[in-house]
Amino acid sequence: MTPSSTKKDSAAQDVLSPEEKQAATNAKRAATRAANKASAGEAAADGKREPKKRGPKPGAKAAAAAAGKSAGDTDPDEVEEVEEDLDVLEGPDAVEDADTEADPVKGAAGSGKGFVYSDADDDDAPVQQVMSAGATADPVKDYLKQIGKVALLNAEQEVDLALRIEAGLFAEEKIAADDGSMDPKYKRELEFIIHDGKRAKNHLLEANLRLVVSLAKRYTGRGMLFLDLIQEGNLGLIRAVEKFDYTKGFKFSTYATWWIRQAITRAMADQARTIRIPVHMVEVINKLARVQRQMLQDLGREPTPEELALELDMTPEKVVEVQKYGREPISLHTPLGEDGDSEFGDLIEDSEAVVPADAVSFTLLQEQLHSVLDTLSEREAGVVAMRFGLTDGQPKTLDEIGKVYGVTRERIRQIESKTMSKLRHPSRSQVLRDYLD
Repeated sequence: MTPSSTKKDSAAQDVLSPEEKQAATNAKRAATRAANKASAGEAAADGKREPKKRGPKPGAKAAAAAAGKSAGDTDPDEVEEVEEDLDVLEGPDAVEDADTEADPVKGAAGSGKGFVYSDADDDDAPVQQVMSAGATADPVKDYLKQIGKVALLNAEQEVDLALRIEAGLFAEEKIAADDGSMDPKYKRELEFIIHDGKRAKNHLLEANLRLVVSLAKRYTGRGMLFLDLIQEGNLGLIRAVEKFDYTKGFKFSTYATWWIRQAITRAMADQARTIRIPVHMVEVINKLARVQRQMLQDLGREPTPEELALELDMTPEKVVEVQKYGREPISLHTPLGEDGDSEFGDLIEDSEAVVPADAVSFTLLQEQLHSVLDTLSEREAGVVAMRFGLTDGQPKTLDEIGKVYGVTRERIRQIESKTMSKLRHPSRSQVLRDYLD
């Protein structure tokens, strides 16, 4: 400390009255004591040893002794006065001030989220702080830990926040309707009210995030991830905050539960299935599943479609149809077995697949048929090929073939009859009879 700064500090102290000096000293001691208590309490809760406190340096003690008062020469009467002042100062303002001054202590030793390594007192180098990461590999755990820091609200606090939110919305409407003639001071007041309303809305949201988690747990294992369910439920919570009417006299959680459930169930209907099913049909499927589980417990066996139809007041055919809609699709690439070397699709028969033996037999038949047609004239082979669709698989009529060759349909019929008689001759038909078996 330079001589000039010492003179400035002494001059500032001379300006304060003795009562102000005492109040400043007491407030500083209260903040220090609150910080030490927070540090010791959190360290003990985490099962860690409380970090060592820095003691005054020998030079500081000598200077204090030379001034006529050391750090340990405290009068018992003064201690009692300080404790009385602490009792008075332990209000919201004192806690806020203590938190402000004790942040470095909490972040370093009291939080329990890391370790602090400090240099020796005699070293001129700055203090080094090495903090371990507080996040974990589990995003759900991190989220639950984060939302657990916000305290729950009672009914009075919910009404107070709702009033502030309503005031903010009213102020927004006033500013939106302004045509430029509003008093600047009044406009600044409205902007402050709007900002306060947004803060109240965020507070009401954050204090009820745990309600969303508790409701989302009921819908796990139905095709959506837990975090996705929470996110959809949070959207419903936002809607509930915007629509909440505190004048009805109900708690906010009672009202918000319905909006959260609605948001989660709608998201499941839209996103949980590969093939989307309408919401009303999803409700029927869920109702059928509940009745089926109940009847399974009562009867000790799977209920028949007729029994389900009687219970649900619908036809057995409708029950079978709803059950078909409720089936979950399975990927053909689902691995099977312990090693997963085979897939589910390997066990399903392809009815349209060509059998290799039949494919070879058909190829040989085509070759033999073309060899037999080569023994005929060009017109005879062409008429037979077009008549039975041997070329493109599309059989043609006598008129269509007659137009190709420029003759009548009767002439084409005569050529066909004559050609078929030739093909029935054993010298030609014998090679084709083997394929008729």
